[in-house]
Amino acid sequence: MATKKTTRKAAEIREEAPVEVVKTAPAAEEQPTGISVEAKKKILFVASEAAPFIATGGLAEVIGSLSKALAKEERYDVRVILPLYQDIKKEYRKDFRFIGNIFVPLSWRNQYCGIFKYEKDNVTYYFVDNEYYFKRPGCYGYYDDGERFAFFCRSVMEILGFIGFYPDVLHCHDWQAALAALYLKTIYCFRPEYQFIRAVFTIHNIEYQGKYSLDILEDLFGISYRFQYLVEYDHCINLMKGAIECCERFSTVSPTYAGEIKDPYYAHGLDGIVRRNEFKLTGILNGIDPDYYDPATDRSLFANYSAENLAPKAVCKEELQKMLNLPVKADTPIVAMISRLVAHKGLDLVKEVIEQALRQDMQFVLLGTGDSVYENYFSDLARRYPGKVVSVISFNSDLSRKIYAGADLFLMPSKSEPCGLSQMIASRYGTIAIVRETGGLRDSIVPYGAGGNGFTFHDYNAHDMLYVLNEALAVYRNKDEWKQLVVKAMTTDFTWGKSARNYAELYESMLK
Repeated sequence: MATKKTTRKAAEIREEAPVEVVKTAPAAEEQPTGISVEAKKKILFVASEAAPFIATGGLAEVIGSLSKALAKEERYDVRVILPLYQDIKKEYRKDFRFIGNIFVPLSWRNQYCGIFKYEKDNVTYYFVDNEYYFKRPGCYGYYDDGERFAFFCRSVMEILGFIGFYPDVLHCHDWQAALAALYLKTIYCFRPEYQFIRAVFTIHNIEYQGKYSLDILEDLFGISYRFQYLVEYDHCINLMKGAIECCERFSTVSPTYAGEIKDPYYAHGLDGIVRRNEFKLTGILNGIDPDYYDPATDRSLFANYSAENLAPKAVCKEELQKMLNLPVKADTPIVAMISRLVAHKGLDLVKEVIEQALRQDMQFVLLGTGDSVYENYFSDLARRYPGKVVSVISFNSDLSRKIYAGADLFLMPSKSEPCGLSQMIASRYGTIAIVRETGGLRDSIVPYGAGGNGFTFHDYNAHDMLYVLNEALAVYRNKDEWKQLVVKAMTTDFTWGKSARNYAELYESMLK
């Protein structure tokens, strides 16, 4: 497949997004002050997105928050490398510094690669620039995504020499970064400076594996057919399988999900590979950034509040009801869902029993986009239950925060959920989560009956969900019990501190 070579000039870059253009040799890269770089463990994250620059889902929040949490430890030099997408926020892009360019070999192609640098929260970020691959709206969904991320991963390997940074640990995230591990262990492992780099691969969602025809292994990815055995699975290239085979360790984003992906029900065909490599598998629960999600300071809220001062949360509820044209009733519980409207989010369970639930005194608010069958159903439900149901078929970050703060209960009955962040965010805002016991939902929400911070059900069954919802509504009517539960949820430790320590232990075990 022929590609267009990008020869982007510094002047053109300045016109589109002003940056300081300074070409530097690798030796001129600034060294962090304090502890010398040589004394630190060097960690390089390879990912397709990261907050706050660009985000399409939970992966971005993990990269942004985990790197920041690890960088607080003076013993780590943490860096992140990302594609320079067109949609990266201009408020950050204008401060990116151009440090030079190289040409990246990708099979028979030799592609331009500009390198930009940015520092934030003790983390150094590098952005890979190539207009042909990344000057497009969004991050994914293009016919040539395989080639785009092959270029990105090959660029990672080539950039290391340019910036003079050879990590102790190369941490690759999801299939878009899987080829970085493959290139490291096949093409670059024979070079002395790459020989001692250890690789870890994190599965954020095993459903998306990076599958391609075996015919393009050499022509598109530039990997010799003698390494075909590493990536071949079910008669095709499977990049996630290749990363699992090549890495010293691989992980998932919750302990329960690490166990679930050994089961065909959850593994989307990769259970055999996971079981064969389970000796190097670990599960580490994600966290959330407590400063980014803080009801005491969040500017999107109608009123700010905390676990010590819950009274303003009632203002958030009242204003949300007004905003959504719901009857303003302080004692009527609001049950909310903020979700992608797709099957594995448990929406078929909701469809089956929501009208039974609505016979009670409650209001139901849904925010999200996704499959048309669910968009149409919930839009119709809102038309049939005016004053009780509001469906906002949209992606709206500001409204989502208002819902997290204004609702009383948060429904998340997923069929599968590698980690999930929404239940943690809801809890942080004092909105009690009702979840199915799967993946990270099971690891983060403990049932109320066991002295926990929310409500849970085990079987994927609509009437089990309805039973637990009714239980939650009964507790809601006991104001003293409810207040204690809200405080418990808000004070549950969902920060990255414990998770970062677990990752640090994982890195150390790899380097011994």
